[in-house]
Amino acid sequence: MKIEKLTENKIRVIINTDELGVSNINVHHMMTKAMETQDFFSKILKKAEKEVNFHTDGCKILIETFSSLDDILVFTITKYVLETDCPKKKLIAKRKSFHPLKQHAIYRFDHFDTFCEFCNSVKTLHKIDWNKLAKNIALYEWKNFYYLILRNSQPNYKNNSLFYSTLSEFAKPVSFSPHFEAKLLEHSKAIIKKNAIEIGIQFFAN
Repeated sequence: MKIEKLTENKIRVIINTDELGVSNINVHHMMTKAMETQDFFSKILKKAEKEVNFHTDGCKILIETFSSLDDILVFTITKYVLETDCPKKKLIAKRKSFHPLKQHAIYRFDHFDTFCEFCNSVKTLHKIDWNKLAKNIALYEWKNFYYLILRNSQPNYKNNSLFYSTLSEFAKPVSFSPHFEAKLLEHSKAIIKKNAIEIGIQFFAN
């Protein structure tokens, strides 16, 4: 089990499915019988509190999960502070769904610092082959937003789910069209024209 702190209110937990068997957890029933796995999630939260100082007392907890093709489960756990008259902790679990990936995609970051936080997060994803993920990845700034353009993506790349799940924690997908891309390229400022994520990891990640 590996626990990574994404923000003060969000962590990512990466677990091999073999670890679930040790805990007598059936992955196929995890979402439909969430209450039966509450003890398992409580143990994760206690471990996160010790390892990354992620405290959830008095918070509402949202747990999102997906599985990759290499028997890895990834949980994104977000905490929300409850009103003072609602002190009990509540666990909510739901499965993330991913739509079929297109050949080109654009994601918008609200701030450059958020892009840097994203780079810091994905630098631990050692299984990602950036050339297989997309042939070209560029970053542009327009109207105080930062747009990550992924061109010639490979929809069947096995680590797509892991990458795009992480990306969705920091950026919002923008409806891609040749017209919007042309408008963006014409009016925006190029921040990193090629290998944007690799360069971001090298120069802007902690």
